[in-house]
Amino acid sequence: MTTNTVLIAEDEAMLRFVAVETLRDEGFEVFEAGDGADALAILRDHPEIRLLISDIKMPRLGGYELAEAALSLRPALKVVLMTGYTQDPSPAFVQKCGIPMLHKPFELARLTTLASEMLGAN
Repeated sequence: MTTNTVLIAEDEAMLRFVAVETLRDEGFEVFEAGDGADALAILRDHPEIRLLISDIKMPRLGGYELAEAALSLRPALKVVLMTGYTQDPSPAFVQKCGIPMLHKPFELARLTTLASEMLGAN
């Protein structure tokens, strides 16, 4: 079982495609979801996923709600949140859990570096 399995939850199709392909090119196994509800279902079905990278603003289930539900389901899961909103205050659990935030737009190299750091992959 691979140890660098990631789930990308992003409702913007082009960003999701580019992020998924970038991570795959760097050797990650990647699952993808277009909203938080689909992402939570994928997490339930795939215990090998070790890192969730999620947008904050998504239909059906937002990133904060997804992160909270995912960590309740799997407390050892690593989480990174992405946002294009700089003024959006993070909920207390995000700060308490030390969840990193990527502010859009970001360099794709930053995404792969962060994923590698969080999973201990080299």
